[in-house]
Parts: sequence; C-alpha cells; structure tokens
Amino acid sequence: MLKRPHYVALIIVTLIALVVLNLPGGAVARLRFAFNGFFLPLFGFAATSQNLAGQAGDLLVPRRELIRENQQLRRDNQQLQLVATQAVEIARENARLRQFLGWREQAPWKGRLKLGQVILREPANWWRTVQIDLGSRDGLRTNLPVLTVEGLVGRVSAVSFDRAQVVLLGDPNCRVAALVENATRDNGVLGPSGPVPGDVAVLSYLPPGAVVKPGQKVVTSGLGGIFPKGIPIGQVLDSQSVEFGLYVEARVKLAANLNGLEEIWVLMP
Repeated sequence: MLKRPHYVALIIVTLIALVVLNLPGGAVARLRFAFNGFFLPLFGFAATSQNLAGQAGDLLVPRRELIRENQQLRRDNQQLQLVATQAVEIARENARLRQFLGWREQAPWKGRLKLGQVILREPANWWRTVQIDLGSRDGLRTNLPVLTVEGLVGRVSAVSFDRAQVVLLGDPNCRVAALVENATRDNGVLGPSGPVPGDVAVLSYLPPGAVVKPGQKVVTSGLGGIFPKGIPIGQVLDSQSVEFGLYVEARVKLAANLNGLEEIWVLMP
C-alpha cells in the first residue's frame, strides 16, 4: 500500500507530465534545451572523471614491476662502470706499450730485446721470482738479463717450453756486478738488503776510499759475464764503511718497480 506522501508525489508527477505533453512545440524545445544545459555538464564531468581515473590507473605501475626495473637499472649501471674501468685500463696498457716500443727503438740493444708478459707470482716467493710467457720456443735460456724501461729487473733462472722463471734483484741468487757513476767509477756487487727483498738493494765491496753520495746513479759494470755494461739499476740512498773500514757499502733504491711488473724485456744473446 502506498502511503499518502507517495500518492501526493505520484499526482504531482502525473500533472507535470500532462502539462509538458500539452505545451506547444516551441516550449517543449526550450524546456529540453534547458534540461540538457543543466544535466549535460554533469554527464561530461562524470565522463572526464572516468577518463582521468583510467589514465591514473595506467600510470600506476605495480610495485613488483618497479622493483624489477630498479634491479635492471642497477645491473646496467654496474656493467657500464665495468666497461669504463676496462677502457681506462686498456688505455693505460696501450700507453705503457707505446712507451716500451719507443724505448726499444732508442735502446742500444734494440735488435736483441724480446717483449714478454708477467703471468705468475708465487705467493710463497712473492718478492723474489716471477714467471713470464716466454720459453725455449722463443729462444730463451738461463742467465739472460731481464729489464724494463726503468732499469734492470733480474735474470732468467729456469726455462720451460712456453714459460720462464725470472729471479729478481734483491734475491741472494741474483747478484750483479755494478758501478757507481761517480768520479772514480767505483765497482761493487749488488745483493740483497735483508730477509725480505723490496725496492732497495745493497751495493757491497766498494773500495775503502770510495766517495759515494746520495743520488748518484748505479749501473751494471759489465763484469761477471751475465749483464752487459750500462743497464740502469738505481740511485744511491746512503753509504757507510763496514768491516772496520775494509770496504764501503751503499744502499741503492732500485729504478724498476719489481712489485708492479706487467711487461718486461728479455735481452737475447
């Protein structure tokens, strides 16, 4: 059963409908235009809101997808950093090799030098020996001098078919006849400076009256039959008289960086 307010509303709606139906055509058109002008903006606002909501939904990316993209960007960044690091190292190596090749053309033994790479350092003998990628197939034999652009490194101590072992300066098994480039050209023997070789060696058996000063250059003397004369060894750090003045001993800062060897030259016979 309809309640009284419902009857009243139904009667009002029926009367309005009858009035509208009996209106002239122009009045109906004006009424329709007013109706559209009132409600169409509401419909347009609803459609726009719906479109904006759809676009916002398209812009929202699931959290899992964002995490995946972030991880991919990190991997790409790490790869780019690795490529950049490799490019810098390659540039340094190229510059070093150009320096090596330019030095070889000016060296007095340029026709006898063979370039090799350091391929191994034994952990138990880190400061004393290295292995290089040249062997008997390349014409190597024991006791050949090994050097860099900076100066003498050591000598070949053992040879296999495709590699060789180099004993370094400062090792007791690598003694070098050397001289100081001073007024008296004093000769001595370069040997180890202590139990752990480093960038310093000791030049012993210099004459008692030798005047050896810091900064004076030390080179191979050519005596002993292994190292030719004139290969740079290093510079004098200091000197002292030992064995109650029997001879003078000098500490020598080595020219070659034995701990950073990468490429070397072997002086062939």
